[in-house]
Amino acid sequence: MEFGDWLRISNLGPTLIADHEGKSVLACGKMLRVSYLSPRTEVHESKIHGRGLFAIADIAKDEIVAVKGGRIVDRKTLREKITPRLGSVEIQIDDDLFVAPVTDEERDLSMLYSNHSCDANLGLRGEITFVAMRDIRAGEELTHDWATTDDDDYSVECKCGAPNCRKILTGKDWRRSELQQRYAGYFSAYLAEKIWNKR
Repeated sequence: MEFGDWLRISNLGPTLIADHEGKSVLACGKMLRVSYLSPRTEVHESKIHGRGLFAIADIAKDEIVAVKGGRIVDRKTLREKITPRLGSVEIQIDDDLFVAPVTDEERDLSMLYSNHSCDANLGLRGEITFVAMRDIRAGEELTHDWATTDDDDYSVECKCGAPNCRKILTGKDWRRSELQQRYAGYFSAYLAEKIWNKR
């Protein structure tokens, strides 16, 4: 097989190698995670939704907690081919680009399990790296606000349970001035650029 037939999907974390047909390759006899989760975290049942990511040790402000891995896909591919099969598994990295798994096998290996919260403790550094926005104590659920990642046309009911819950989330919440102030320095880079250009 030629080197060009291999594709590495890695962002500061473990690497999944896929051949040109998108089939996963085993490394050392087991599948490697596509996304990185800090060893200070574990996935458990969440009061917010399904499973969630939790701190099992204290995490310092600005420490890397997770890095989303996957394939880069456009909005059309995501909406027509991925979301109907795998659900909401993506992170938006530009107006029409997303990082997402494309197979059932990659889905669990790429999930971050960071639920939305209107009182989030994780923000973004760059496009795919989630960092602590404050010191986090062991036992806390690790959450991010979709306002820091999404620029889309959805509107959904929020059930995060935070005292400051917005009740309705939209894909345009990043435009809200109070959220721009709260999450300053922790927006996805493509949204930070939009915010800067609107000033």
